[in-house]
Amino acid sequence: MAREIVLDTETTGLEHKQGHRLVELGCVELNDLLPTGRTFHRFIDPQREIDPDAERVHGISNAFLVGKPTFDAPEVSDEFLDFIGDAKLIAHNAPFDRGFINSELERAGRAPIPEDRWIDTLPMAQKRFPGMYNSLDALCKRYKISLESRDKHGALIDSQLLAAVYLELQGGKERGLDFTVEPKGGTKTILSTGPVDYGARPNPLGARSTDAEREAHAKFVAKALKDKAVWYRTGMLASES
Repeated sequence: MAREIVLDTETTGLEHKQGHRLVELGCVELNDLLPTGRTFHRFIDPQREIDPDAERVHGISNAFLVGKPTFDAPEVSDEFLDFIGDAKLIAHNAPFDRGFINSELERAGRAPIPEDRWIDTLPMAQKRFPGMYNSLDALCKRYKISLESRDKHGALIDSQLLAAVYLELQGGKERGLDFTVEPKGGTKTILSTGPVDYGARPNPLGARSTDAEREAHAKFVAKALKDKAVWYRTGMLASES
């Protein structure tokens, strides 16, 4: 199975080259285009002030981040790298997230994540919907993906929304027709959408057509369709030819 990580970031501002930093990082794991339920989520002390415009978008304040780990702390950088492994990384407007993450990795003395590991859903959406507005919110509304779970941007919830959008961009919900259900006991059950043999109905339904209607139908089939009628092949009508 192909393992991919959908991720999103929230930041102190728009430009990492101007010294802006990460304040939140969220990731969702996919296997073969299906969410596994595994996530990674951290709030991060950026060690600088958050721009007011950025705070209005994500609602994260400097006061809230007091006491949170910095990116170079093991529970952020080490666990993030362990979580993503060698998987492809999916982001909306990926150069933005890539720039911030690689800037933080370099600051922490880690190797940057190369560009060829990233999948950008923005050009995918622009190709699918040329000339249209293709923000994450717009795509969710276009694909009827509910936005009720959030009133502001957040890295984890936006990763979950983007995972749903990415599935649609890859061909839609037909890829999700097999579901894994894990009850409280921990045993996984696969619900298959293949054909099911229900057996004979114990109490067959009565005919809804009249004798006259069935006779008229049989005459029409014999005259118009002759031996090509599917009813003869299924035994629903006796051949009159």
